[in-house]
Amino acid sequence: MGIAKRIILFFAVNALVIVTISTVMALLGVQPYLTTKGIDYQSLMVFCLIWGFGGAFISLGLSRIMAKWMMGVKVIEDSTVDQNERWLVTTVRQLSEKAGLSKVPEVGIYESDDPNAFATGPTKSRALVAVSTGLMRRMNRSELEAVLAHEVAHVANGDMVTMTLLQGVINAFVMFFARILAWAASQFVDEEKRGIVNFISVIVLEIAFSVLGMLVVAAFSRYREFRADSGAADLVGKVKMSAALASLQKMIHVEEDQQTALAALKISSNEKSGLIALFSTHPPLTERIRRLNAA
Repeated sequence: MGIAKRIILFFAVNALVIVTISTVMALLGVQPYLTTKGIDYQSLMVFCLIWGFGGAFISLGLSRIMAKWMMGVKVIEDSTVDQNERWLVTTVRQLSEKAGLSKVPEVGIYESDDPNAFATGPTKSRALVAVSTGLMRRMNRSELEAVLAHEVAHVANGDMVTMTLLQGVINAFVMFFARILAWAASQFVDEEKRGIVNFISVIVLEIAFSVLGMLVVAAFSRYREFRADSGAADLVGKVKMSAALASLQKMIHVEEDQQTALAALKISSNEKSGLIALFSTHPPLTERIRRLNAA
């Protein structure tokens, strides 16, 4: 997808979020949280919950469509004549049945040299599992089966919904406490300056609290990767899953600009160290292999 189309898509989605949430707030009769007496904490909490969870769940609802558009995913039809594509569909179907999924996720391929795969979707019954052409070229079928099992495990674990709930809670708390502290800070200046001080303080505090929130989201994301590795091992065996991770470890990861937003959904990402590692959505492959073999 070209840059122009991505920009249009970005603004269209954000406009949809704003219009939808604003409509919901109007229907619920949410009142302004700042009054002449100070903060109406009940109105503020409702305001933050609607905006915090609303944006997260709208993004979740559009996740499968967004992934297809952003990544250029081609959904594989059951009637495909390509043997490799047919093998992908058959393998995902078998793994899904083994994982107890009531409906098989859509299966797709996207063009990228980055050897990766991801799973997304608003529910277990409306999920998408996609693999890159780079992964198809560089892995044998045994390793690729393990990667697919990892993504199916993400779907079976309901990781997309759980991550959305966590992000919604963090969004709400960030907005809530940023506005309380911003209002408190504005009380230390002259009345004519309080508006601008409150506005600037909200922005600064939301950025600061969001960074702290990212640590929590990243930590949970790393935990769910370990859990998906374990789930994949149950589906295809520990040996296959460990071999797939070792194969990924040997490959060079090339992150493309359009894939950044989906980094947390993939099976691997560039390994980080030091303080940056705390913000990584994936644990080091070395640690994943160690834990998998130790289980």
